[in-house]
Amino acid sequence: MNFINGEILLINKPYGWTSFDVVNKIRWHIKRKLGLKKIKVGHAGTLDPLAEGLLILCTGKKTKEIEKIQQESKWYSGKILLGKTTPSFDLETEYSEEFETQHILKEDMERVCKSFIGKQNQIPPLFSAKKIDGKRAYLSARKGQNIELNPQQIEIFDFKINTENFPEIEFKIHCTKGTYIRSIANDFGKKLNSGGTLIQLKRDSSGSFHINKAYQIDEILTLIDELEVG
Repeated sequence: MNFINGEILLINKPYGWTSFDVVNKIRWHIKRKLGLKKIKVGHAGTLDPLAEGLLILCTGKKTKEIEKIQQESKWYSGKILLGKTTPSFDLETEYSEEFETQHILKEDMERVCKSFIGKQNQIPPLFSAKKIDGKRAYLSARKGQNIELNPQQIEIFDFKINTENFPEIEFKIHCTKGTYIRSIANDFGKKLNSGGTLIQLKRDSSGSFHINKAYQIDEILTLIDELEVG
């Protein structure tokens, strides 16, 4: 591996880690191994701390490809819990509201699922990294401040659900860059006259890069530490 000329590293981000935690950990190991004061390492698309799965890292000259890689569509899988909501639309915050689910039929969920297919405007969650007046939205949201985020256009190419464990709904979704799956979960509940919370999320692929080819954190760190330098 030549980290200075540039490498694209596929990492299986663990639950609870931020994307920057992964970048910083790997950058530190590369600098220590190569005896460098600095080296460029960046990721091509943030994953929330409570999400797992594919995180693409670029090093050295390959960081120039980050923007191109970010534009690729993504596949995600996970679970939505119907009947409850949180302010963050996921488990970062506590459940704040409960809703009836007895009226929801399988055909209702299938119909709502199909309604998401295509281009649409999506309002990002308040608990997101979107900037308003130079400030991250989640910082204001955590203080209970009312902020307004502008909708952005996304596209859902495919959306499949498994309702066998209702009110937990398993899903797979193929979407464009910038799609907030937490917002999909929240909107899914609203369209059923109920509530919805994202309780599990994994990024399975981004463009031609797939989670099956990804390193675990300890694997890539061991690989870096065992590199022969000279």
